[in-house]
Amino acid sequence: MKSAIIVGSAIFVTLTSAGACADDIVTVRQADMKAIAAAVKSIAGMFAKPSTYSSPDFKWAAELIRDKAGQTLIDHFPAETASAASKAKRNIIDERDRFDRLANDLKTYAAALAVDAEKNPAAMTDSMRMRPGEPMGGGPLGTHVQSEAQLASIPAEHAFHLMLQTCTTCHSRYRE
Repeated sequence: MKSAIIVGSAIFVTLTSAGACADDIVTVRQADMKAIAAAVKSIAGMFAKPSTYSSPDFKWAAELIRDKAGQTLIDHFPAETASAASKAKRNIIDERDRFDRLANDLKTYAAALAVDAEKNPAAMTDSMRMRPGEPMGGGPLGTHVQSEAQLASIPAEHAFHLMLQTCTTCHSRYRE
């Protein structure tokens, strides 16, 4: 009887800890998503009103997104974690490769934006802006720029739109 109580207590503690861990990771990832959203809003504001462009602020926002994307974002969605507080769909587990690619694409686009900020320290230049008639690419399934050279050849505003499209694709597919 005593061993049954000990085993039962151990199981209870394990399940309670797992639930707490799941809630903790959800809290962390929600905080990261809010930080990403604020950084995106900052960059969007600079594209909307180029006179507000600040290379250090643009770079800081892009680097924040970069640092919270990729493997960091992937690690926020472990296979065994479930929580009532989460809006994540279970298909993340079933489509792990696709989800991971989107998380890595987000990091790649954000890193490209940080590089553009370094290249343009004084003002938002015309080379950072999309030009009329320039093809956007993309679609509801997300766009993946095939190489760093290809990504480096497009304006920062285009990379920003591809990054936003990556967010939209991921949320529409993997968020309730």
